[in-house]
Amino acid sequence: MPRIARLDAPGVLHHVMGRGIERKRIFLSDTDRNDFINRLSELSQAGAMEIYAWVLMPNHFHLLCKTNNMPLSSSMRRILTGYAVNFNKRHRRHGHLFQNRYKSIVCQEDAYLKELVRYIHLNLLRAGLVKDVNELNRNSWSGHSALAGSVEREWQNTDYVLSIFGGSRNSRKNYLSYIEEGVDQGRRPELVGGGLIRSMGGWSAVLASRRRNEKQAADQRILGDGEFVEQVTSDLDELVKKNLRLSGRRVGIQELAERVCERHNVSIGELRSGGRRRAVVQARRVMSLIGVRELGYTGAEVARYLGVTNSCVTRMVLAAKKQEIDEIDIEL
Repeated sequence: MPRIARLDAPGVLHHVMGRGIERKRIFLSDTDRNDFINRLSELSQAGAMEIYAWVLMPNHFHLLCKTNNMPLSSSMRRILTGYAVNFNKRHRRHGHLFQNRYKSIVCQEDAYLKELVRYIHLNLLRAGLVKDVNELNRNSWSGHSALAGSVEREWQNTDYVLSIFGGSRNSRKNYLSYIEEGVDQGRRPELVGGGLIRSMGGWSAVLASRRRNEKQAADQRILGDGEFVEQVTSDLDELVKKNLRLSGRRVGIQELAERVCERHNVSIGELRSGGRRRAVVQARRVMSLIGVRELGYTGAEVARYLGVTNSCVTRMVLAAKKQEIDEIDIEL
């Protein structure tokens, strides 16, 4: 069965989950956890995503984020691939670290942001890794401690989350009260996936809707009501189709380079020589943008072709503005 295309676009809220292979631990030490957190920080500070909630459990993680100037797939590739390589080196192991692909659910922000922030941050308490909310407030391995005011994380968007709890001096107090109210709720399976049953809160709500002859749009990739599902799938339909068309990489990296060079009137040799002539620099930038954002190549693949460092390609991709991308008129 083919993989279902992910939904993504700037401004989309995602609940992302990743689990260790065979449910094995993916965090064995504070060094491991800090490595993962540093990767989140780097992406956030580079403008790739807004991070609202996160937690590191022994064998899995949760992340609530909104994509900005980099597709979620590119951001998660940078986090998970780099982390897995370092983890294997540190612990002298080989092979896959994560179980299959990470899971990402597009979420209706106004309906689920507060609940997801609470659900994610209470994971440590539900699992018995902290004994009470006071200990949770001080724990470094979730975003709750920043929202509680115990630690400072400039890369985590605490201001936005706290703003939905009153936007005043009492917002942190209101947030902490909301967390306390959720302690006895237990597991919330409806918050870790999409589809009709989860979005409507269970089978009873679905059956009641059917008895009223109400039709609700639903999608396994989306947590939200029918109107939201229709809006998301409509807005992103062309993007998803485009990703599906390009997933086969009908345009090879050499062909891409040739088209870019023709458009900018430079030679392949100049493109790969490291020259600083303006047209060459622009061609290299366009090559990086289209290769990573449109065709799904990794930054490392583009960097190897161009003969530059991975960080050079990453900087070019992250620095791009929407207007600049729209101006790229190379037909693929």
